[in-house]
Amino acid sequence: MPSEPAAQASAALHRHLPDEAATARLGASLARWLATKQNTDTGQHKYGLHIQLQGELGAGKTSLVRALLRALGVTGHIKSPTYTLVEPYAISGICLYHFDFYRFTSSQDWLEAGLREHFEGHAICLVEWPDKAGDLLPMADLVIRLGITSTGRDAILEAHSDAGAACLAAVASTASGGSC
Repeated sequence: MPSEPAAQASAALHRHLPDEAATARLGASLARWLATKQNTDTGQHKYGLHIQLQGELGAGKTSLVRALLRALGVTGHIKSPTYTLVEPYAISGICLYHFDFYRFTSSQDWLEAGLREHFEGHAICLVEWPDKAGDLLPMADLVIRLGITSTGRDAILEAHSDAGAACLAAVASTASGGSC
């Protein structure tokens, strides 16, 4: 079940990521919050959460997802879903899907791929290149904009729902998520 839109205007957090280790810490901060949001009665995640990752090629979208997955306990090779569109993960009761829509040429590709059902229920959906699906994707709970700077990368996290705001607050409270 998708989370409810936030009642107030979206909140935002800026993190400077000077190196790969800082990106890994941000991914670990996100993973810690996701891991604590399981419903102990059902084992399912309490929220269906939709996180969009935006940024140019090489901005660190896949690196951030890999860090998050490693922090959740995924071992072995973590591949980018650039050619497969989606890589599914079942991690300690969390159903997580990593999408990459870079190869879409129009929003029609999103419709034809038949991926909508992944965004329903309690799954965590991490989406790279969400703009390629046009306005057909459900509303994001959290948008992470990554940009390359002369001293590393900048990450701007924007909450667009109550669940996204809770995640943002948890990341903001961790000093190891990068520098403000």
